[in-house]
Amino acid sequence: MKFTETSLPGVTLVDIEPHVDDRGYFARVWCEKEFRDHGLNPNVVQINTIVSHTKGTLRGVHFQHAPHAEAKYVRCLQGSIFDVAVDLRPDSPTFCQWYGTELKAGDGRMLYVPEGCGHGFQTLEDQTEVVYQATTTFAPDSATGVRYDDPAFNINWPIDVSNLSDADGSWSEFSSELAFASSAVEA
Repeated sequence: MKFTETSLPGVTLVDIEPHVDDRGYFARVWCEKEFRDHGLNPNVVQINTIVSHTKGTLRGVHFQHAPHAEAKYVRCLQGSIFDVAVDLRPDSPTFCQWYGTELKAGDGRMLYVPEGCGHGFQTLEDQTEVVYQATTTFAPDSATGVRYDDPAFNINWPIDVSNLSDADGSWSEFSSELAFASSAVEA
C-alpha cells in the first residue's frame, strides 16, 4: 500500500499497489503493521457499509466525542463519492480546514480520517456503495455532527445536494464547544 499525507495532519490517502497478471490483480487493502508504521490507528472494531440510491446524496459531517472518538478508513465499492474530512482539533494547525477527494469504484484509493476530524461524503453517481472501517463502535450518546454547509468550513461540494437526512440538515452551526479538546483525542 502507498500512504500519502494530505494537507490535514493525519488525514491520509491510501492507494493499493496491485500485482497484475492475466487473471486481474491482487492487492492488500488493509495491513495492521503498515498502518501502525505510518502512525495511523490500526484498531478496527467495526465495519460499516452504506448504499445511496441517488446522485447528490450527502451524508455527514459526522464525528463522535471522546471517549468514543473514532478514526475511519473509507473506500468506495460502487459508483463514486466526494469524501471530506474536517479538522475539528483545536490544537491542530489546520483547525476548521477541510480536505476532499474523489473516491471511485475500482480506483484502489481509500481515505483515512483520524480521530478528531469530522467525516462526510456526497455521492457523484446513482447506486453508490461505500464501506468504512471504524476504530470504535458506534456510540449514540457520543455521536454528533456539524452542518455540511456551515460557513465555518465553507466546504466546496462538487454538485447540488439532492438528498439529505433530517438529522444532517438540522445540525447546529459549528462552535468551538463541538470541537475536540486535544486531551480528548485518542492517539
